Amino acid sequence: MRLYPEHETKSSMSNSIRVLMAQINTLVGDIPGNTQRVIDIALDARDRQHANVVLLPELTLSGYPPEDLLLRPSIQTRIEAALTRLREEVRDIHLVVGYPRYRDGVLFNMAGVIYNGELVAEYAKQCLPNYQVFDEMRYFTAGDQPCVFDLKGVPVALTICEDLWKSGPAEQVREQGARLMLNLNASPFHVDKSQQRAKLLSERARQAGCPILYLNQVGGQDELIFDGGSKVIAADGTRVFQGRFFEETFFVAEYNDADQSLAVPGENSVAFPSIEQSVYDALVLGVRDYVNKNGFKGVVLGLSGGIDSGVTLAVAVDALGAERVEAVMMPFRYTSSMSQEDASEQARMLGVRYSSISIEPMYSAFMAQLADEFDGLAADTTEENLQARCRGVVLMAISNKKGVLVLTTGNKSEMAVGYSTLYGDMAGGFDVLKDVPKTLVYRIAAYRNGLSPAIPQRVIDRPPSAELAPDQTDQDSLPDYDVLDRLLELYVEHDYSAHALIAEGFEPEVVQRVIRLVDINEYKRRQAPVGVRITQRGFGRDRRYPITSGWKAGD
Repeated sequence: MRLYPEHETKSSMSNSIRVLMAQINTLVGDIPGNTQRVIDIALDARDRQHANVVLLPELTLSGYPPEDLLLRPSIQTRIEAALTRLREEVRDIHLVVGYPRYRDGVLFNMAGVIYNGELVAEYAKQCLPNYQVFDEMRYFTAGDQPCVFDLKGVPVALTICEDLWKSGPAEQVREQGARLMLNLNASPFHVDKSQQRAKLLSERARQAGCPILYLNQVGGQDELIFDGGSKVIAADGTRVFQGRFFEETFFVAEYNDADQSLAVPGENSVAFPSIEQSVYDALVLGVRDYVNKNGFKGVVLGLSGGIDSGVTLAVAVDALGAERVEAVMMPFRYTSSMSQEDASEQARMLGVRYSSISIEPMYSAFMAQLADEFDGLAADTTEENLQARCRGVVLMAISNKKGVLVLTTGNKSEMAVGYSTLYGDMAGGFDVLKDVPKTLVYRIAAYRNGLSPAIPQRVIDRPPSAELAPDQTDQDSLPDYDVLDRLLELYVEHDYSAHALIAEGFEPEVVQRVIRLVDINEYKRRQAPVGVRITQRGFGRDRRYPITSGWKAGD
C-alpha cells in the first residue's frame, strides 16, 4: 500500500531525508516507560538533530520478547493507550516504532508510522521465526502484505527483522518500487551473528534494489542478549556504516533520493569485535541488565581462586562497579593456600568487598547429625556435594539478608555433563558463564587481562579443580576440555549422533560416556539459574529435551 500525508504534496517535498537511528534498551512489559522514552527520543531528534524520521526497534512499546505477556487481556488496552500518547505528543517528525497490535481480533507484530497525530502507515511482520529462541507463531499471525509509504516524495518500505532472513519481502519491496527500506529488529546475539547479518543485509539490499537502514535493539532480557550493531547498507550491498555493539547509541543517517546515496555525518564505523571481546561484552551487558532491571542492590559470589569464579568476578565488576560486588572465599580442609591467596589478591586488584568464611564447622555439624544415617557406608561424592551445599547456604543467606543477587559460576562444559551440585554451586539467581564452554572461559580471561589486570595469572595457568577432595583436578572426572568442548559443540549445538561423533575421530568410549552424562543431567539443568546465552544453542530456551526419556543417541 502507499500512503501520502495529507498536508504534503510532491512538489513541496525535498528528496533528502534525515533518519535518527535509535538503538535503545527497553524494559519488557513496561509499556508506559517505553512509551515515554520514545516520546523523549523523538522530540530530541526533531529539535536537536533536525531529523525527519526517528527509527526504533521491533516491539519497542512492549519490549522484546514479551512472551506470554502477549496473552494478557489488557495488552491491547495498554498498547492502544500508548499509541494514543504517541499521536498526541509527537509532532513534526515521522515516528517509526514497533509494537504488538490486534486487528480484527488477531494479534500482529507491527511497525507503525506516526506523523502529526495520524497513523499514516502500518505493517504486519510477514515472516515469524519459530526456531531456536523464537516462538512468535505462539502469539502472532503473519501478515501477508508489503507496506510502502510516501515520505517527502520518497517511497519507503517497512520490514521487520525475520522478513530479511527470507527472500519474499525483499522481492515485494522491489516490485512496489521502494527507494529506501527501514528495517526494525530485535535480533539476539550469538557468536559470529554480526557477520552473518552483514552478509545477509548486503544480499537483501541488492535483491530489493534499495538501501537498507537496519536498526537493532540492544540490552539483556533474561538469558537473551541483543547486541545492537545497527547498520546502513547501500543499494549495491556496500556497508556504508557499522554502528556500535552492546551499548545504546544514536546516529543520523542521511539519504539523498537523487542518487540513493547514504551518509552518516560525524560518525565513524566500528569494526566487528573478536569472539573474545563480543562474548565478554555480552556477559557484562547481561549481568548489568539482569541485576538493574530486576532491582537488586548488587551481587555476591563465591570466589574460589579458580578460573570460573575469577572471570565471573571480573564481569560483575565491569558490569556494576566494585562497590556493588561482594566476593566470599569459603575454604575447607582441601582448599589450597594458593587458592586462598589468589582469591584475596583478585579481590584486592578489583577493589571489591571480600570476606573468608570457613565451611568446616558447618560441614562437621552436618556430618555429626548424619552419622547414624551414614554408618557403615563408605565416603563418596555425597561428602563432596555436602561441601558445595554448605557454600550455597552461606551465599543464599548473604543474598537474603542484603538484598543482593547470588551469581553462580558454572560454565557450559560443566552444565552439559552435570559436573555441578544441585543446591550447592548451582544455588543462586544468575549463572554468568552458563553458555560459555570452559576453553572459551580461558580465552576471555586472557582478553580481559589484556585490557587491565583483573585475574591473577596463576589462576589462568593452574589446572582447574573443584578442590572437593585431596589433589583433585577436573580431568580426574572429565575428558580434556579441548576434547570435551568440541564433542559437546557437535552434540549439543549441531545434533551429531554418537555414530557421527565417532566418525569425526572421537574415541567411542568417550563419546558414549559424554552423551550419557549430557542426557541424564537434563534434570539438573532444568533447576539451574538462568544465564547469558552466547552460542547458537544454549541450555534454556534453545534446547528443550525431556527429562524422562528412553531415547538413545546412537542414531
